[in-house]
Amino acid sequence: MNIAESIASKLAVLSPSHLDIVNESHMHAGPATDSHFKLVVVSDAFNGKRPVARHQQVYQLLAEELSGPVHALALHLYSPQEWQEATVPPSPQCQGGH
Repeated sequence: MNIAESIASKLAVLSPSHLDIVNESHMHAGPATDSHFKLVVVSDAFNGKRPVARHQQVYQLLAEELSGPVHALALHLYSPQEWQEATVPPSPQCQGGH
């Protein structure tokens, strides 16, 4: 199982109505090919939760990946109602990126 598949598998407990996992490693310097990811997750599990609580929940689910191969994780976490009006911002290019 690759890293993106592992992330998707672990986030399944949130029963996301939308899940987008983007490998952005190519935008950053260094040899790692699976080290930088952008996640867009829409879930009822985020209803009534503040952004920091949402991030903590995802960090807890992905603790193994974050302690190993994943160096950076951009999180865009929405409730279904928020998603209706959301615009996911583009990720900036790393200064050392290619």
